[in-house]
This record gives sequence, C-alpha cells and structure tokens, in this order.
Amino acid sequence: MTDHTDTSTAGRASRAAQTGFAAVEAELAGRGFTRMVFELDRIAALLDLLGSPQRAYPSIHLTGTNGKTSTARMIDSLLRAFGLHTGRYTSPHLETVRERISLDGEPVDEERFTATYREVEPLAELVDARSAEPLTYFDMTTALAFATFADAPVDVAVVEVGLGGAEDSTNVIQAGVCVLTPIGLDHTEFLGDTLQDIALAKAGIIHPGATVLCAAQEEEAARPILERCAEVGATVAREGVEFGVLRRAVAVGGQMLSIQGLGGVYDEVFVPLHGAHQAQNAAVALAAVEAFLGAGAKRQLDVETVREGFATATSPGRLERVRTAPTILLDGAHNPHGMAATVAALQEEFAFSKLVAVLGVLADKDAASLLELLEPVVDQVVVTRNSSPRAMPARELAALAAEVFGPDRVEVAEEMPDAIEVAVTLAEEDVPGELAGVGVLVTGSVVTVADARRLLKR
Repeated sequence: MTDHTDTSTAGRASRAAQTGFAAVEAELAGRGFTRMVFELDRIAALLDLLGSPQRAYPSIHLTGTNGKTSTARMIDSLLRAFGLHTGRYTSPHLETVRERISLDGEPVDEERFTATYREVEPLAELVDARSAEPLTYFDMTTALAFATFADAPVDVAVVEVGLGGAEDSTNVIQAGVCVLTPIGLDHTEFLGDTLQDIALAKAGIIHPGATVLCAAQEEEAARPILERCAEVGATVAREGVEFGVLRRAVAVGGQMLSIQGLGGVYDEVFVPLHGAHQAQNAAVALAAVEAFLGAGAKRQLDVETVREGFATATSPGRLERVRTAPTILLDGAHNPHGMAATVAALQEEFAFSKLVAVLGVLADKDAASLLELLEPVVDQVVVTRNSSPRAMPARELAALAAEVFGPDRVEVAEEMPDAIEVAVTLAEEDVPGELAGVGVLVTGSVVTVADARRLLKR
C-alpha cells in the first residue's frame, strides 16, 4: 500500500518513482471511470487547496453536443500558430488518459502526469474525507489539467466540458471566451429530454462579461443561450450572422474554405478534416481565437498565420483514415446528430463502391436511429460489443440492425478483432481488381473507435 503521509517534495518524488504511471492510472480508475456526480463544491474545494491554479491563465471554455473536441483542437492549433503556449483539456481519451491534458498540442508525458497526480492526491484525500461523495475520475483529471497548466505555465487554456455545462467540473474557470458548438439530443438522462433543457444546462458556462461564440442552433436551443447572455451581460456572436463559412470545396485530404470571421474574410484556408460539420467547427474555432486575441470589426488576424494554424489541425477518431486497400475509417459518432454529419461527409467526400460498417454502441444510446442513418450508405454491418461496461450486447444490437438492414446484411462478432476481420473480408468479397473503392467504417462510440484504434495503429 502506498504511504500518503509524507507530503514533502522529496516524498512525492520518491512515491512517483516507486509507483509510476501505471499505478496512477489504476488509482484514477478506482474512482469509477463512469461515475458521475454533478456538483461543484468538491472540485472547488480541491482547487482552493491547490491555490486556485485555474486562475493563473485565461481560458476558452467549450460546450455543445457534437464537435467540441475537434473545435478545441483547431482553437489550440490556431493559438499555437500565433505563438502562444497552450494547454488543452478534452475528453474522453482514445488510448491513454494523458491525451486529455495537452501542452502545446502534445499529451503530457508519463513523468509529468505522475508527478502532478502525486501532488494533487493527498489534497484530494482531504476533500474526500470531508465529503459525502468522493471526487470522481473526471474531477481528478480536471484538477490535474488545471494544475499542469499553471505549472507549465501556459498562456491560455482551451477547456472542453465533460458533460453539460452548469454543473460540470470544468465550470469553475468562468472563462472570458465561451464556445457553444451545435446542440442536439444526447445524455438526456442527465440534461433533460428537450433541446431547451439541454441548451439551458450548457449555457451555464456563460458568466458575466464573457464573449460567446455560438454555432448555428435550432431555435429551441438558441433561445436559452441568448437569454443567458442577456441575463449575465455577455456578448454573443452567432454563426450565420457575425461569422460563418462562405464557401467550401472538397480537397485532397480535407477541404478548402473561405471563412467570414469577426475581423474579415479569410480565403484559401485548407483544413485537413472531412465534412461540412468540420467546416462549421473551423468557423467557430476561428471566431473564438479572434475574440480571444481581440480581433473584430477594425482588426483582422494575419491570414497566413490562420492558414498555418488550420493546416496543422488534427482530430483523431473523426473520419480518421488508419488503413488503405481497403480503406478503414474510424469515426466516433455516437448520437443521431453526429451520425448524420458523418453520413453526409461519406456521401460527399468518399466515393466508396462498397462500404461495410463495424458498429458498437453504448446501451443508453439511440442505436436504432444510428442504424437508420447508416443504412443508405452501408452495404453490410458487423455489430460488436466495445470494451465499455456500459456497452450494448452484440446480440441485442444485432436484433435492432436486422430490423433496419434485414438479416442478410447483418453479421455478429462479439470481439473487436473478429469484427474488423469479418468487415474487411466482407468488403473485399466479390470486388474485382483494385480495392481503391472499398471501405470499412468503424463507428458508434468513442470507445468503439478507441478499441479499433489500438488494434489498427500498431
């Protein structure tokens, strides 16, 4: 058992050397990876004990249903192009928890993550001892991120909410720049079953005096956002009014955009990501960076630097190509809004003559709608179960798939390695000559993508 009584710097360093990153991962997991407690007192108490590291730098705070991580990564890339040292906090991760906490675009290394955890852990235990509920996994990674950013130090933090907004652990930062990506129905068991309820929860990240960049929303979602801005005296800029995509064209490896920003028009911007939804994310990201850097009606950002920032943007697990011949794409779409965007991008940008999907979803998701959206663009579907304890059983998913696709177009593979092998075999069947027009899409959950990515990126 690790001795936590010695809180000296030497003691912490010794423990870090003895236990290492793997032990830290295990201790974090012990808090319950999926346990959720929506209440800010515990994280606020922990950050107070740490000296309020979240106050050591300005932040850009993002919420929404889809596009948060991609937009956060584009914001990060743009800010770095302008010479700023950045911290980025996103979730969930694909391969390692270190991905959640990035410095200057790179996940923190194991040594830094471990050392920071050992500094935070004794104070977390004090908070746990005083609380009815212990700090959650997400509480801890949030505190680790804020402490890491303060220690670096960073010039700016780009912070994505975990779930919702008002009661999310990240909502202690009270950021000066807030971003709301498109809002749809998801996590209804926590946020409410209407767009209005969900938007109201997410608008909770808007604090007095903030500048808000809002993606185009359905009216039911837009209303609570605008009301919150009026209530707290925040300034809002809306996609389609103050900023937006003027033109887009498919290009090799991505798309070429012309974007109306807050400070003017930015032409010939290459974004190495696929789909109209990523163009929308790019417009929101640019507006957020303009707002943060003080650009507006009388000042435009340097266009070449903007181009440089977008050209280096990445978004792993979002229509990410990991193999060719046949092409294997990974996409973490897990709700109808996200899957609709993925399907639109597939139809517009990928000329597949044959496409097989590998689908694994969580039990609380609208699997039937995901299947209905996939059916017109997918020849066959291989259903599987991902590694999450919340995963829908493969046989249950297969029954839903058979209703949408018909039994002859559905295969079942309980394990991900088998599912990928079956999908590749199906994709290659009866295809004469080259496999250039043949593809496999792995989708349905970020966990599904993470499972596949671990296998395919080796």
